Amino acid sequence: MRASVLFEQGKPLLVEDLELEAPRRGEALVRMAASGVCHSCLHAADGSWKGVPVPIVLGDEGAGVVEEVGPGVEELAPGDPVILSWAPTCGRCHYCVIGRPNLCERRQPGRGVLPDGTTRMSLHGQPVYHYGHVATYASQTVVHESCAIRIDKNMPLDRAALIGCSVMTGVGAVINTAAVPAGASMAVFGVGGVGLNVVQGGALVAAHPIIAVDVKPAKLEHARALGASHAVDASREDAVAAIRRLTRLGADYAFVAVGDTRAITQAADALAPGGTCVLIGVPETGATVPLDVRPLVVAERVIRGCSYGSARTREDLPRLVSLYLAGKLKVDQLITRRYGLDEANEAFRALAAGELARGLIVF
Repeated sequence: MRASVLFEQGKPLLVEDLELEAPRRGEALVRMAASGVCHSCLHAADGSWKGVPVPIVLGDEGAGVVEEVGPGVEELAPGDPVILSWAPTCGRCHYCVIGRPNLCERRQPGRGVLPDGTTRMSLHGQPVYHYGHVATYASQTVVHESCAIRIDKNMPLDRAALIGCSVMTGVGAVINTAAVPAGASMAVFGVGGVGLNVVQGGALVAAHPIIAVDVKPAKLEHARALGASHAVDASREDAVAAIRRLTRLGADYAFVAVGDTRAITQAADALAPGGTCVLIGVPETGATVPLDVRPLVVAERVIRGCSYGSARTREDLPRLVSLYLAGKLKVDQLITRRYGLDEANEAFRALAAGELARGLIVF
């Protein structure tokens, strides 16, 4: 299989022919159709996130077709179209049985291995690690069966790829993590790939107003097209003051979809009494945020994290596909540019420059 490989953080990715082991028990081999280009992969590549094992095949957002299954796999068969999820689930641990499978104990974040602690890729006999349990910057990949979610055959696989992470994370942050009610006010800090989906999650539940905040005018226009009622250019005006002017009391819900500590501080300051700030973007390793605790306590404000939109992948990913096929979820509008596998470095450059809503590597 061919893959775009990161050999050293801060250095360009290189396309290599890797050896791919057949799927073991409880695993599936998937031929990739497309992979989204995520900020998390950019952070892993440019060194913002420390401790990433190398060499590694990046990519945690993709879709494809099952080609082979290992022993014991009963719910997948060759030919099944699937969305890949970077969060394996066992169905038996504490978090799975209480309905929070995105926190499954089998996840091994940052280790670059499958749930059994090993890899399936190698180069010249040396192991190559998997990013996010799925490694989607590759023509083929082997995943745990719980990471391959079968979907409707009518779903275009290039569009399905984005549902695997950015759509699930953004929409899920609204409907699952925050459970935003109709008519609640929302502010979304950072309207890149995930933030745009937070915006359309707000539109799905009839939140109002939905205020998009960014420093790139082009991104704010994207946000308006996906349901934002107002746009605030934080490079030109005080975002907190603008949100308070539009909502009077502050935002009922503020979502931070960018790994920027200043945005976290602003989002917390922009909350109404009783409001909730949901942190989605992950800043660089070791980043801290100074917070004035008193306003949190006396006004009962909440700051909480959101991992993968609190996804229940077996239920949520097919549901999002159904919403797309029904014309209620916008995915086509997220795709700014398509790339070949050998153009991953250019995709990262465009992403870092703020040129993309979502870049898509197609096979």
